[in-house]
Amino acid sequence: MHAPAAPPPIDPALLLLAYRSGIFPMADARDDPEVFWVEPRRRAVLPLEGFHCSHSLAKVLRRGTYEVTCNQAFAAVIEACAGPRRDTGETWISSRIARSYIALHEAGQAHSIECWQGGALLGGLYGVGFDRVFCGESMFSRAADASKVALAWLVAALRRAGGELLDCQFMTGHLASMGAAEISQAEYLDLLRAAQRAGLGVGEGLGEGLALGDDVGVGAAEGLAAGAALPAGFAALLEAAAAAGLSSSPGNFIAQSLTQTS
Repeated sequence: MHAPAAPPPIDPALLLLAYRSGIFPMADARDDPEVFWVEPRRRAVLPLEGFHCSHSLAKVLRRGTYEVTCNQAFAAVIEACAGPRRDTGETWISSRIARSYIALHEAGQAHSIECWQGGALLGGLYGVGFDRVFCGESMFSRAADASKVALAWLVAALRRAGGELLDCQFMTGHLASMGAAEISQAEYLDLLRAAQRAGLGVGEGLGEGLALGDDVGVGAAEGLAAGAALPAGFAALLEAAAAAGLSSSPGNFIAQSLTQTS
């Protein structure tokens, strides 16, 4: 007997439309062929100007403990994030979901931040970007502070790019310690709509006004080209760090920019 064919990934335009509508997919296990759509009653967001950079994290950033990159190992980051959770031994990132985000990454709408040391990938995060919104999906850490460093670089890059909304989905103690706040889904949708309106010049206004299940059509498909804010902000951050002359590591510049307002 032949093994059943793997289900196709979620269409990138449909996946992006879901995020524009305030919902996202999950699965029950790594080999689960089905996905379900989630709209949390309470939503965690991290105000970009309210990021808390602790003294210990600032020290790690200044030391340049990790080399940090953007979009250099997206598939490896999502694979690491899909590892079994300690509490259940399962993961919500199924093979189908992973393939869906890789397709979205190839379309320019999903991005990763990676933390390296000696050529080894030790931490990182990934998420979906459009207009002035970044929806963080998951992060991982194989060494002390690696995921915190990735998040600090993400915040700094989004600030540089003029981002307005960093969605963290569900609140955790880790996120709360770094400044995340929990709001209602209604409040989140207000922020989401405002950040999409604010991003019309960047995102072309594509997909606005559609609901999940509507005909995606040409407009939303064209919207797949409008998610470059994070990589552009990351590149601008490196340029600004080099211009500032903080020679030991770009992390010096990141730490300084984050501790000035946190």
